Amino acid sequence: MSTDGLSVDDGIRTLLLLMPRLVGRAKRLKVPEELQALSLAPRHLSLLAYLLFDGSMTVNELAARLEVAPATVSLMVGELSRKGVLDRREDDADRRRTIVSIAGRHQDAINEWLGYGAKAWRQALQPLTPEQRRLFVDTLLAYERAVSG
Repeated sequence: MSTDGLSVDDGIRTLLLLMPRLVGRAKRLKVPEELQALSLAPRHLSLLAYLLFDGSMTVNELAARLEVAPATVSLMVGELSRKGVLDRREDDADRRRTIVSIAGRHQDAINEWLGYGAKAWRQALQPLTPEQRRLFVDTLLAYERAVSG
């Protein structure tokens, strides 16, 4: 479908049909068998995605990216560490800081699970210019703010 001359109302109609399909497909992504027993919640997905795609980082770095308090991330990291999903270690440069990473034994399963969506986003965003990608992301953020009230 061409978006040339797409009116606001036509865009709304298209998105009202598209968004439930996108959410439905995302919900149907099968959690790898080895992760099913871990009862991972939606709040864990963003944290795991950052660690998967950006590598190990500190609790404070994760908190900044997730836009939550460091105490919230500390609780999630503690929970996922107890389940064996994450590894924590002291930062050699500053022992007050904790470096968090995905446990090696779960790396492949988490990559399989979350990597599928990342590949789809890459395929959709790659042909766009940086300005078009910025507009797309900003539009989704504006929509999120609007529905959050």
